[in-house]
Amino acid sequence: MTEVKVTIINRSVIENAYTYDEYRELINELLLKGRTTGENHSEAMIHYTNMNSHRMRRIDKRIELMDSLNERLDRVNRNMIWLVLTEAWCGDAAQNLPIIQKIAEHSPKIQTRYILRDENLEIMDLFLTNGRSRSIPKLICLDSQTLEILGHWGPRPAGADQLYNELSQQELPYQEVSEKLHKWYADDKTKSVQSEFLGLLDVWE
Repeated sequence: MTEVKVTIINRSVIENAYTYDEYRELINELLLKGRTTGENHSEAMIHYTNMNSHRMRRIDKRIELMDSLNERLDRVNRNMIWLVLTEAWCGDAAQNLPIIQKIAEHSPKIQTRYILRDENLEIMDLFLTNGRSRSIPKLICLDSQTLEILGHWGPRPAGADQLYNELSQQELPYQEVSEKLHKWYADDKTKSVQSEFLGLLDVWE
């Protein structure tokens, strides 16, 4: 399975992926045209995308990394690429991408690249959540030189995932589930993602 993954995630995929700034600019450009990423450009999807753009901008300004995470990032020795599957309309992506980027930017050893899920289903389908769901964001950690897959993370931190599963079982309206989930993120202030990546860095190195 690893050989298959490495073949699909090749150097061309990395070279053609977006940087964080390019991804953000893509979203802005699409919104100016009344569009979003993917094929569904409905009013609802444009609304989600617009909210996510504001959300990411707000989170970008407020993130502060924990001292313990900063210290661990200072000790990273392995060159890694964090390849992230995402879409502009995805609320979980908007909540998690800013902190992922902030973590990566602290270390010169970590490079981030972003690709759109619906344009890369062959890759997405190798990292399904619970073996069936194309949930995003999905971060794939690669060795920079060999593109060996070192691990993956996503679509959301464990606490948010538990809440999402509980709410889904209650068959609540999507809007109510979304509001409760975004409140969880607001209360958490990125601490769960930071804690999870603190442990993941030990595994991935």
